[in-house]
Amino acid sequence: MKIADICRTKQTLSFEIFPPKKDSDLQSIDKTLEILSDLKPDFISVTFGAGGGSNRNRTIELAKQIKNDYKIEPVVHLTSIHYTKAEIDRFASVMREEGIENVLALRGDRTDLIPEKDDFRHASDLVSYLREKYDFCILGACYPECHPESDSRISDIAALKKKVDAGAEVLLSQMFFDNEMFYDFVERTRIADIDVPVIPGIMPVTKAAQIRKMVSICHASFPRRFEKIIERYGDDSDALFDAGMSYALSQIIDLLSSDVSGIHLYTMNNPVIAGRICEGIKNIACVRA
Repeated sequence: MKIADICRTKQTLSFEIFPPKKDSDLQSIDKTLEILSDLKPDFISVTFGAGGGSNRNRTIELAKQIKNDYKIEPVVHLTSIHYTKAEIDRFASVMREEGIENVLALRGDRTDLIPEKDDFRHASDLVSYLREKYDFCILGACYPECHPESDSRISDIAALKKKVDAGAEVLLSQMFFDNEMFYDFVERTRIADIDVPVIPGIMPVTKAAQIRKMVSICHASFPRRFEKIIERYGDDSDALFDAGMSYALSQIIDLLSSDVSGIHLYTMNNPVIAGRICEGIKNIACVRA
């Protein structure tokens, strides 16, 4: 089933996982999927590593497992800056043959380790290409605090509008820690006549190392309320876990009560996090009023 169709009927609950890098880790991802499937998400997205071909691609293999073994809709992250049109066609053909209907179209992160190709310079180029050739439901990424490479919020919204006009039907947001930023962002998208569902992405911060990584890579800012948690519990792993989970729950409850399109949870392949969140919202999520 296509994610855009699900979004028309309800607030969605979804998870993001990443494929294991080693065959020896396959058993642990099976355990994670067993627990996540019990939580009955509307879909599970699978991240995509740059490099490599479509043959035995771990992302697609994991998406097949989610669809066939767990009867949950997978969303395949598909990056494009390191691939040609012909290579993207090979990925798309495999997904189509496997009955995978949903793709998160991304430019992908730049890296010195893999050369960039010229066919897709922006995510909107990939969206347009997939829309023209395939019958996927295409999702796009969005950034409540502005894409780190954008010159301004105005240019960022303009680029997002181009992506939606090219064919993106649902938007998944980058993680954020201040809900007011998300609400302001959604308001600006509506002013720009972007009328597709915008699903907020939430990552519970449960480890100090996550905080440093997000500051350096994701450019996520922390409100004072969250900074106080870090200052107080940053050196106590158990306390930080509980405090981080509680903060994420408070974000999610506020978002759901504000009638957002759904919740997309960045699990970091940790089913304990997903289980704790779902237990905390089991009586309030995810039903439209």
